[in-house]
Amino acid sequence: MVEKKQHWQIMGASVCGTLHKRHHLPNQDAIRWYSELSGSSILAISDGHGSEKCFRSDRGSKIAVNVAVHTIKTFLKTQINPNALSKQIITKEVPYQIVQRWQTIVKSDLKKNPFSKKELSLLNGQDYKLAYGATLLIVLATKHFIIYWQIGDGDILTVGENGIVKRAVPKDEELIANQTTSICAKAAWHYFRCGVQRETTPKLILLATDGYGNSFNDDENFFQVGSDIEELIASEGPFFVRKNLESWLYETSKNGSGDDITLGLIFSRE
Repeated sequence: MVEKKQHWQIMGASVCGTLHKRHHLPNQDAIRWYSELSGSSILAISDGHGSEKCFRSDRGSKIAVNVAVHTIKTFLKTQINPNALSKQIITKEVPYQIVQRWQTIVKSDLKKNPFSKKELSLLNGQDYKLAYGATLLIVLATKHFIIYWQIGDGDILTVGENGIVKRAVPKDEELIANQTTSICAKAAWHYFRCGVQRETTPKLILLATDGYGNSFNDDENFFQVGSDIEELIASEGPFFVRKNLESWLYETSKNGSGDDITLGLIFSRE
């Protein structure tokens, strides 16, 4: 079980991709985090799909991270016993609540800002929620356990005490090319992948939208980022990493995928 002396710190950054800037498109990623005095921390990132039919996905991603943090905060208030984590709550109820609340806020946003005729033609009769489509990655780190949730592409990596980097949530093997599951999908809660960690504590947890991983030739080079950042936090300090993070991400986008990149970090310090 994660030791009670564990203390979590969070940092993150989000940059508009070089290709998006070239085409005068907004950053369609979003990030939000929250920490409690009790030592629990929540981090959420989202990547709006940005396709022609997903023309409000920048709004969809912002709604997604806000909803995620709100829902997990509520979960924390009810799940006070770390030894009685309910699989039903983690894998079914929490994703269901996130999706339902996201849909409610999207519907309200549409009511306040109706689609134009051009936007309706882009949707071509498809579900209005598609316009707001986005992925969502979440981590809840407490003194007693860590929970991971993910729908869609992107990566959640952990760096262990032994320095080994691995995925906290396995890749969805059904995702092919640029296809991804989405919070806008019908019954989207069924597509959430989840993970629970109680026996060991990672030194670093890294959440990244797919623009980051797609900037590297393979997992080996991408995973090295986790090790490098953890070593920089240990040797140069969190402030050094925080100060340089945005410029590092922009250079990665420029030399790599050209996509928006959002990176969130939770790291343990006693």
